Amino acid sequence: MAVLDLFRLDGKVAVVTGASSGLGVAFAQNLAEAGADVVLGARRVDRLRETAASVERTGRRALVVETDVSDPDSCTALVDAAMAEFGRVDTLVNNAGVASAVPATRETPEEFRRVLAVNLEGAYWMAQACGRVMRPGSTIVNIASVLGITTAGLPQAAYVSSKAAVIGLTRDLAQQWTGRRGIRVNALAPGFFHSEMTDEYPPGYLDGQLPRIPAGRVGEATELAATLVFLASDAATYVTGQTLAVDGGLTIA
Repeated sequence: MAVLDLFRLDGKVAVVTGASSGLGVAFAQNLAEAGADVVLGARRVDRLRETAASVERTGRRALVVETDVSDPDSCTALVDAAMAEFGRVDTLVNNAGVASAVPATRETPEEFRRVLAVNLEGAYWMAQACGRVMRPGSTIVNIASVLGITTAGLPQAAYVSSKAAVIGLTRDLAQQWTGRRGIRVNALAPGFFHSEMTDEYPPGYLDGQLPRIPAGRVGEATELAATLVFLASDAATYVTGQTLAVDGGLTIA
């Protein structure tokens, strides 16, 4: 097999959560361009249909499933729908997430728990549901953040805690499942990319972070999605339990 063929996902089925906007849309599109059919999960079904149309324009099939990842039953229902439609799940992209920026002295228990319920627990419930049906050779990619590794000047205790925990979850699931079940588990730690989440940053915040980034700019969604395709593909069959920062060098600065 030629090296470039290792990056193809023909005949595979990928589940992408948080696929209604931003990076989730880019992930779905690029997985489809690599050959995968894609199951799209999020709460905003109307936006999911737009993502589905972009997947179908590549010639691949898309399935839209309204999903709240903080609800284990909803995660199971998404996987059941995927199995009923396609008969398999080869890749899970745990992309659904929410952010917050609340000073630690004022953050309420409800605010803190809401972030963890989606970012951490949601990733676990989705991995659990997919892990029950995945075959050897399947892969899970958790979308963490460089903020699970470093800080960036905003009061984000809940978000940072959730993403650091996702990195730990990635290591544990890789240890449990790679040798025993043949399922690789890795994480991406994006730096700064334009998305709905970054649109909520204070004016001038992103520009203020650029001096910390050796690359001198924010990332392009395709740069992150291409790395995701690598981790999902047979090009990465010897990679598991890793967190790959895609951040223009932010975490080394």
